[in-house]
Amino acid sequence: MSISSARQRVVVLTGSGISAESGLQTFRNHGGLWDGERVEDVATPEAFARNPLRVLDFYNRLRRQLQNVQPNAAHLALRHLESGYDVNIITQNVDDLHERAGSSHVLHLHGELLKARSSVDENYIVDCFSDQTMADVDASGFLMRPHIVWFGEAVPMIEPAIQLMRAADIAIIIGTSLQVYPAAGLVQYIPPDAEIFLIDPQPNEGLQHVQFIRASAQAGVSSLVSELLRRAEAHSLSCLNRGD
Repeated sequence: MSISSARQRVVVLTGSGISAESGLQTFRNHGGLWDGERVEDVATPEAFARNPLRVLDFYNRLRRQLQNVQPNAAHLALRHLESGYDVNIITQNVDDLHERAGSSHVLHLHGELLKARSSVDENYIVDCFSDQTMADVDASGFLMRPHIVWFGEAVPMIEPAIQLMRAADIAIIIGTSLQVYPAAGLVQYIPPDAEIFLIDPQPNEGLQHVQFIRASAQAGVSSLVSELLRRAEAHSLSCLNRGD
């Protein structure tokens, strides 16, 4: 295969807006509350140390909610985009909706709701599809916690995410305020010659060299993916005609 006919690399950064359209609540849309709880009480290491049962109960509720929602048109469109591009998704969301939609390459910046990890050994990670209890411990007897990157903790996957962004031919940003760091800083690693699309009903217009799509995640992603696939098909036909 020649360079001219190689598939372009698309890197997608998704935030809570895409999951909200499947019915999942996000704290930023509810006055600093997340499912009725203050973030400081359920999403910090201090909260877990202070009242682990309350924190486990909170994530148990979220896990049950996740089982009652489905991927929406935006998730499905991103899966379909793989038919014409090499697609990597970097998500700030802790749900598995991208995976359930069929996306092949998903990097979770902030952890995964359907996993648990040791409260002492961050490399001891197991699947978790049901409620966690205070009886759940690791091999050394230490309490297990949700596999979530809480406020005040390091983001282990930020370096792999940076490397993906640096390789992007096309970057698509969906449903994120770009106010939570270090995730918000990923945009600075997009190559200067890459196309950047930002899909949001009220996009952050402070970004430079961005094509804004003022629409919901489902409407905006579906429209953009259709256009990108038409472009990819036209490029493939052109390469065939030239004998590339």
